[in-house]
Amino acid sequence: MAGLSCAETLCKAGIKVTLFDKGRGPGGRMSSRRIDTPQGIAEFDFGAQYFTARDAGFAEQVVQWERDGLVAHWPAARHDAFVGVPTMNAILRHLCSHHNVHFSRLIKGVVRRGARWQLVGEGVGNALFDAVVLALPAEQSAPIMTLHDFELAQAALYARSQPSWTGMFAFAERLAHDTGIVRDSGIIAWAARSNDKPGRSGPEGWVVQADPAWTLEHLEWSPDLIGPHLIAALEAENGRSLPALIGQSIHRWRYGLSAGTGVGCLWNEAQRLGACGDWLLGPRVECAWVSGRLLAERMIAAPSIAAE
Repeated sequence: MAGLSCAETLCKAGIKVTLFDKGRGPGGRMSSRRIDTPQGIAEFDFGAQYFTARDAGFAEQVVQWERDGLVAHWPAARHDAFVGVPTMNAILRHLCSHHNVHFSRLIKGVVRRGARWQLVGEGVGNALFDAVVLALPAEQSAPIMTLHDFELAQAALYARSQPSWTGMFAFAERLAHDTGIVRDSGIIAWAARSNDKPGRSGPEGWVVQADPAWTLEHLEWSPDLIGPHLIAALEAENGRSLPALIGQSIHRWRYGLSAGTGVGCLWNEAQRLGACGDWLLGPRVECAWVSGRLLAERMIAAPSIAAE
């Protein structure tokens, strides 16, 4: 979200942008996953569960997304909650369709070539760029920034994200749980019935996100060992035995919940190197969008960044 927000603002100012993402498609921590089951496809938002809009600019953007059918209210989560429709990553797929995005490209570093930048990684080519923006978790931004601006990198070096083991479970029947949402109970930080979200269908599905402290204690466990613990915790919340499990997937978010440094964005105008992300403001989708926009505005104001 941060990188796409930055790209949107830059492109509107007439600046050419190319994006690289290590994933197979748009998502990041707004990812969605499909699981085949005997009852059909079960879809899960296994990162951000919903988002809110407090910033005036972001609220205006959300109104437009709602008009475009990309988001909808989810009052069961909270009165001002929104989700992507039909999945959380629908917003990102829409944004990516407007840009030159290269997926399955892991950027390992950047190097100076005179006054320009070249990317280091597989399948990234030899193109040179006037500026580089890192829209990564703090822990992944720090090693790249440190080689070029240690002072700039310190914000990332001291930021610490919290991990989260997340389970996606599809069941043969609807669970007895009345509200369909669990918050901060035992090892569960959040659990929710996925098929109750707006625009969803398919079999009964639940996302279970483990408490960060519990996740940290079991961070290097295999998914096969984590799954039964999450199922047991969900069964305890259900108050009775769970229906037959017809599909599941376990995901580890090593950098699941950002710290939020309050800096907003990072920008070295002399080197034309910047960073954006929710870790520079707070652990919310909105903060990622705002951070990307703030960085783009600083870049546009820089005399060294020229429009096409």
